[in-house]
Amino acid sequence: MELSRIFIREMVDIQFIELTEVDGARSFPIAIGLPEAFAIERRLKDVKIPRPQTHDLLASVIRELGGDLKRIAIHDLADGVFFAHLVIEQAGKTIEVDSRPSDAIALGVNASVPIYVAEHVIDEAIRDKSEVIGDGVLVDDDDEDDDTRDPLGGSGSDDDEDEVEDIDGDDDENEAGDSGQSRGGPSPKW
Repeated sequence: MELSRIFIREMVDIQFIELTEVDGARSFPIAIGLPEAFAIERRLKDVKIPRPQTHDLLASVIRELGGDLKRIAIHDLADGVFFAHLVIEQAGKTIEVDSRPSDAIALGVNASVPIYVAEHVIDEAIRDKSEVIGDGVLVDDDDEDDDTRDPLGGSGSDDDEDEVEDIDGDDDENEAGDSGQSRGGPSPKW
């Protein structure tokens, strides 16, 4: 899978990223927090800041300890919550570190590491993709009321500007065909 879009609505707490199969038609959203959305966007645009932020710090720690981030593995979806691992190689060993998908993607996006998603996670996420809210949490979205709030205490008005960034540069719909491959090789069948 690859990060194909990031949806940023600055006046609400919940943002969305979309993961899309590299050579397929399947895609699904993951809800993330505003700080993680900004971190992902900043890293995608290679915006330099004077002091390291949390994801920069973690990347430096991994590197300084002789590790190499090899991939992100979104391995489970339970009770509407996505679970991920950072897969790091260090001194000939593979280490899996528990992570929220949003943090893993924020860390891995500028290193161009592949994102693997377990087949059962893709199937469930696609089935439930119209029901996403919270940092990686799926819920029923039948309620049309917008009760979201601005991080600074304002209301979640529909007048808020939406920013949608097409990461892969392709505004077209996903291409047809499911090769079963994800970025960096075949999708693991966990």
